[in-house]
Amino acid sequence: MSTKHIRLSVLDQSPIRKRATAVQAVRETIELAKLTEQLGYTRYWVAEHHNTGILAGSTPEVLLGHLAAHTKTIRIGSGGIMLPNHSALQVAERFRMLEALAPGRVDLGMGRAPGTDRITASVLNPSNQFREQDFIEQLYELNHYLHDTYEPGTIQQKIRAIPQVETVPSLWLLSSSGQSGLFAAHFGMAFSFAHFINPFGGPEAVKTYRERFQPSADLAVPQANMAIFVFCSEDAEKVERHKAVMGHRFLQFEKGGPIVPLTYDDVKDVVYTDAEQDRLRYNRQRVVAGSPQFVKERLSALAESYGVDEIMMVTITEDFNDRLLSYELVARQFGLQPLV
Repeated sequence: MSTKHIRLSVLDQSPIRKRATAVQAVRETIELAKLTEQLGYTRYWVAEHHNTGILAGSTPEVLLGHLAAHTKTIRIGSGGIMLPNHSALQVAERFRMLEALAPGRVDLGMGRAPGTDRITASVLNPSNQFREQDFIEQLYELNHYLHDTYEPGTIQQKIRAIPQVETVPSLWLLSSSGQSGLFAAHFGMAFSFAHFINPFGGPEAVKTYRERFQPSADLAVPQANMAIFVFCSEDAEKVERHKAVMGHRFLQFEKGGPIVPLTYDDVKDVVYTDAEQDRLRYNRQRVVAGSPQFVKERLSALAESYGVDEIMMVTITEDFNDRLLSYELVARQFGLQPLV
């Protein structure tokens, strides 16, 4: 696949840097969205996470309303709304409102995971039983609310998702396994594989999704992308420091202890056990970090293996300017052009 056909997008979790605040993290999200729009990125997704001290993005639908007012051409969306935390009607109404604010450029990306621990998830939605069938039923309900297609005589047919608007958000299912790819194929939705969570099985999941895809009123042919952690820098030392911090952050998460913002100084002298070294090697596959040429070659190879023409990048850095520059360097390598 030629690199000139690869589109680049952003998945932003609104990370909170050490010695920074959540307010700063949200402001950085807005600044990054405006920059990546100018650079020619295709879409900008914001995430839903709860009960964490390192990510400020808890309510993507609220943040997207602000993004709609500060951007003009880039697609904006959720990456994702954790559907079990909400009712289908709530999601339909929130995203119809976003369509009213930014008609024709809203993506509704949805996931099955709660975006938090089980205890917090049970408080967010006390009726959540974490059952697969419940998720499937929510997808059916959401589809009907967005298209006003409930069967006459049913309870749901008496309920309209408001505001009533002419456009429907683009529907995506997000997953780090193949299961939601099957759901996306069944419902005729787009599919995004989270390589940044699980570096194995993605190409196979996308292939199966394409093979089983059933066209819908919104999507005639399958559409897929993959998401991965990326850091691009011309400074080799910064690249190595970034790898060290990301590796430690992954271990921090896997151990289930307190997760706090990190800098290189926090991790540079840590001595890892053999088992931890194994996990570090495994988790390196979730990240592409290096020079502009290396990043271009690696992302192009990933796009080829996945059979996709779009890559979503997640970039978390100690210094915000390094984050901005990383997206700029990658855009330059792939020859992105801003939309007009």
